[in-house]
Amino acid sequence: MKIKEALVWRILMYLVLFCGVVLVTAPMVVVVINSMKTTQEAGQNFFALPSSFYLGNFKELFEKNNYWVYVRNSALITLISVALVVIFVPALSYSIARNYERRFYKSVYVILLLGLFVPFQIIMLPLVKQMTRLNLLNHTGLILIYLAFSLSKGAFLFVSYIRALPSEIEEAARIDGCSTFQTYVQVVIYLIKPMIATIVIMDALWFWNDFMMPLMMLNKTSSYWTLPLFQYNFKAEYSFNYTMAFTAYLVSMIPIIVVYAFLQKYIIRGLTAGAVKS
Repeated sequence: MKIKEALVWRILMYLVLFCGVVLVTAPMVVVVINSMKTTQEAGQNFFALPSSFYLGNFKELFEKNNYWVYVRNSALITLISVALVVIFVPALSYSIARNYERRFYKSVYVILLLGLFVPFQIIMLPLVKQMTRLNLLNHTGLILIYLAFSLSKGAFLFVSYIRALPSEIEEAARIDGCSTFQTYVQVVIYLIKPMIATIVIMDALWFWNDFMMPLMMLNKTSSYWTLPLFQYNFKAEYSFNYTMAFTAYLVSMIPIIVVYAFLQKYIIRGLTAGAVKS
């Protein structure tokens, strides 16, 4: 009887997993197959496989509409924002984690955590108004906003992670003559690599795919557009050319998929690092 129950539960589990895989991969499959069709072929059967390996959509996308300008904008904003997050968030979190008993550091941590509970819709208009006064409706302003919003989430993840690390390694480094900064750079950074990889992927996905913030900050001129803005306006301009829209979506997904493929092992390590106590 127990064997039959276990078999039934295993079958149900695999059915649920299969349904989840279908729900996740089906939109991706639709994007891929329609990016390799002509407009006429896509109109005949939207879900059918392409009759030939058609690459005209990719050629047209790369040659028109200043596409590489928008790629450059998205890449620079994402890379600079992620670099600033990696520099400032772990350092801030380390100082809070190792001085958590002091009132000042605990107050700073609480203030940062309060930022997680403020809906973006509440501060959206005041934020844009303030950035307009500072003349920062540009890439620099967007990068600064991304860094500011990343502090709350990053501190929440890093402070708990660093406090769980054994302090004996840092004490040994100080006995060997390392300063606090040297201990952080030469010891702590290597211990928190999995969490750094986790925050890099999370924030890179956010910065690369974000639509709302660039829409509010970068709509002064089309030369400021990022890829999501380009795709939004591109779809409005070519309202019936779905194959070109799907091609743009597919190409924009490739860099993030590559980043995730290289860093996924660090994410898994970060999720399991605290499972066993030393």
